[in-house]
Amino acid sequence: MAVFTRINKTDIVKIENNFNLGKVKKYYGIKKGIENTNYYLEFKNKKTVLTIFEKRVNKKDLPFFMKLMYGLSQLKIICPCPIKNIKGSYLFKLKNKNACLVTFLKGEDKKKLSHLNCKEIGKKIAELHKATKKLKLTRKNSLSIKLLPKILNKIDKRINKLSKNLKSNMKSDLKKLAQNWPKNLPYGVIHSDLFIDNIFFYKNKFYGFIDFYFSSTDFYAYELATCINALCFDKKKNKFILNKKKSYNLIKGYETRRKLTINEKNNFNTLCKGSALRYLLTRAYDYLNTPKSAIIKKKNPKEYLDKLNFHKKLRNFGEYLR
Repeated sequence: MAVFTRINKTDIVKIENNFNLGKVKKYYGIKKGIENTNYYLEFKNKKTVLTIFEKRVNKKDLPFFMKLMYGLSQLKIICPCPIKNIKGSYLFKLKNKNACLVTFLKGEDKKKLSHLNCKEIGKKIAELHKATKKLKLTRKNSLSIKLLPKILNKIDKRINKLSKNLKSNMKSDLKKLAQNWPKNLPYGVIHSDLFIDNIFFYKNKFYGFIDFYFSSTDFYAYELATCINALCFDKKKNKFILNKKKSYNLIKGYETRRKLTINEKNNFNTLCKGSALRYLLTRAYDYLNTPKSAIIKKKNPKEYLDKLNFHKKLRNFGEYLR
C-alpha cells in the first residue's frame, strides 16, 4: 500500500455519491507498500480501504482480483471483500484511474514474527491455496521468471552504486534460474505477495490476509519460497540471515494442511532464489524510478541481494529445516 495519487474533498463527495454508505467521517493516506494508492475511508457504519490502481496493474486483471477476494470471503478466508457501488459494480473511476472500495480488516501487521507465528501463517497459507482451488479462477503471473527480463532491461547502471556489477550479476542469475526453473509442480492461484505487512494479527493471533493485487496462477511451493524470503530472515550486523527455526515452523505449519511433494522439495532452493531475484529486480526498478512526490517508504533492494546470496549457499530442502 502507498499513496501516489492524492485525493481531496471533491473526490470524497464523488465516492459518497457512488456508494450507499453515507458520508465519509474520516480519511487518510496509507503509506505502507509500493504498488497502488491506498486510503483509509471511514463511513458512519463501515470502515473501508480505497484502492486506486496505478500503472503497473493491468485493468484487464481487475475483475479477477475482485472475484478472488469476494470468492475467498465467501469461503471463510478472512480478507478484504470488495463493495459494490450503486451501479452494482466493484470498480469505478477516480482521478481518471480505476478504483475500488474494500472492507477494512481489523488488527494489524506484526513488527516481528515468532516461530510460532510462522507456523500459524504456514497453516493459513495452505488453507488459502485449498480455497483458491475451489474458485476456478486463473491469471497469468505478470512477474514470472520468463517475464523478469523486461524489468531487468529497464534498470540502468545507476543500480551498481548499491553493489559492484549488480546489473550484470542479476542478468547472469536470471539466465541460470530460467534454465533450471521447474515445469511440473502443483499449482493454482496464490497470493504472490505475502509480506509481513500483508498478514494481519488481532489480539496476538493470526486474523487475515490483505492486498491481493499480485495474485496469480503459479506453483504453490513458489508462494512458500516467497514467504521464506519475506518472513523468515533476521537482520544481523547489517546482513539478512535465515532464521531456520522460523523457516522450519512455516514449512511444517503448511504441511499440516497440505503435504509438499518430493518434486517440490527437490526444487525448493531454486524457487527461493527465483523469488529473491524477483523482489531484487522490482525493488531495484522502484528504487530508481519512484517519483519524489509519492508518499511512500522506499525499500532498499540490497535486502534481497543478501537473501539471494544466502540461498546460493544452500543446496537442498533439508537445509531450510535445520
